[in-house]
Amino acid sequence: MIHFSRWKIILIFALCTLGLVLAAPNLFSKQQLAGFPGWVPKSTLNLGLDLRGGSHLLLEVDLKAAYKERLTNLVQSIRAELRRERIGYSRIGATGEQALVVIRDPDKKARRGRGGQTNIERATKLLRRLEPGTEVDVSGARITIKYTVDERRVRDNQVLQQSIEIVRRRVDELGTTEPSIQRQGADRILLQVPGLDDPERLKKLLGKTAKMTFHLLDPRFPLGTPPPTVAPPGSFLAKHRPDKRQERQGSPPRLTLVLKKRVVVSGEHLVDARAAYDTGRPVVSFRFNTIGARKFGRVTQENVGKPFAILLDKEVISAPVIQGPILGGSGIITGGFTVQETQDLSLLLRAGALPAPMTILEERTVGPELGADSIAAGQIACIIGFVLVLIFMVMAYGIFGVFANIALVLNMTLLLGGLSLLQATLTLPGIAGIVLTIGMAVDANVLIFERIREEVASGRTPLSSVDAGYRRALTTIIDANLTTLIAAIILFEFGSGPVKGFAVTLSIGLVTSMFTAIMVTRLIVVTYLRRRRLQALPI
Repeated sequence: MIHFSRWKIILIFALCTLGLVLAAPNLFSKQQLAGFPGWVPKSTLNLGLDLRGGSHLLLEVDLKAAYKERLTNLVQSIRAELRRERIGYSRIGATGEQALVVIRDPDKKARRGRGGQTNIERATKLLRRLEPGTEVDVSGARITIKYTVDERRVRDNQVLQQSIEIVRRRVDELGTTEPSIQRQGADRILLQVPGLDDPERLKKLLGKTAKMTFHLLDPRFPLGTPPPTVAPPGSFLAKHRPDKRQERQGSPPRLTLVLKKRVVVSGEHLVDARAAYDTGRPVVSFRFNTIGARKFGRVTQENVGKPFAILLDKEVISAPVIQGPILGGSGIITGGFTVQETQDLSLLLRAGALPAPMTILEERTVGPELGADSIAAGQIACIIGFVLVLIFMVMAYGIFGVFANIALVLNMTLLLGGLSLLQATLTLPGIAGIVLTIGMAVDANVLIFERIREEVASGRTPLSSVDAGYRRALTTIIDANLTTLIAAIILFEFGSGPVKGFAVTLSIGLVTSMFTAIMVTRLIVVTYLRRRRLQALPI
């Protein structure tokens, strides 16, 4: 244990130097770091919500609404398949948590070429292979189709994961750094955005599903004509978003338009959306992918001179007249928007539509003043703990305590460098983990030094005592730190938010403290003894 090969010494110095380099960026501001060369490490610690201030939101995803939309799409597929196979039905729709079809003339047999099967047999066979993960139940002329429990659970999980990804995209578009987005339970999302100075804008962005569709107007009810009280078959009624400029002047009533149910182009084909200006007006420019461009070009080519509507979350945001074929796959959305509205709308369209609506169950805003107080309290705790440990080690072990203190300083540097490399988010519990690491960092040295004292008392020479002390204390050190590391890993895996921050700092601190105690302190002690050639250990 007292022999160090050259490569070990080089590796120890290299790791310590690397820790210093990675920790150094935390001493500079972001403006100063931006002026450094590109090869210089610039990763720093990020302050969490409780230290920096920001917004805390608990969101609930409406999985029932997503399932209802899934059933609606299933009914549309059933209708299309039955029409294609020329199977008549007297009723079709979604009731509760299942789709229902009532077949007309269920016992009537098909014409030649269809196997002589009855309408109910053909329909049942068709619907059973229509979509995987569904159960088909037949009772007379009634056929019910519903998703299995396992399939519904899988799809609900997909909806939640997709919602988390869309929320992440929208928050990232705001320019915030290191948002914390975590799943809670079966249908909830915990969102923490440190440093956000406009929580109201965040809530508006997250409250919109941002599902955009393009529809043609019903030609029987052109713009300007009174809409019917009930939409005719194949159409639906939609409110038109009021023009902001006109709304400021006199709050005009919202127009109701009659639109065709058929979606000519959907927002899923959008590849880009940007805030722009058209003749001095704020607008949103958009661009489709190849499939969307082809559909959009065909629709505009076939309906020149006719109005069409752009819907966002079932509200008409623009209803322009098609002036000519738009074959390039790009266009603009006008509607009396403000500059902020065009930026938010383009952000929503770029991030994509949520698969289900979300509601805000809990909201908290942490001010930066409270975060500053927490940082000051954490700094005081770290400094007091650090100084007391330094004093105790010197008083208890003399020059060996000084060596342990040097290793402790390097340990803190390596810990800070590791957290910076991972760009970890430092929270108040994370600071508690650092304070705990300060005490645990010298724990290994205490075990080693006490073991060395026992070896000296038994009559061993200085080098032999040091060798035996490190060798015999090594097992205890590894056992103690390994069990604590396992507990920290479990905390990180099953914990959330601040608990994860505590687990991260504690885990990295355990690894760095073992390195400094077993390698750095031992190298310093062995080098000191070989140069001084002491006959008795000052411990």
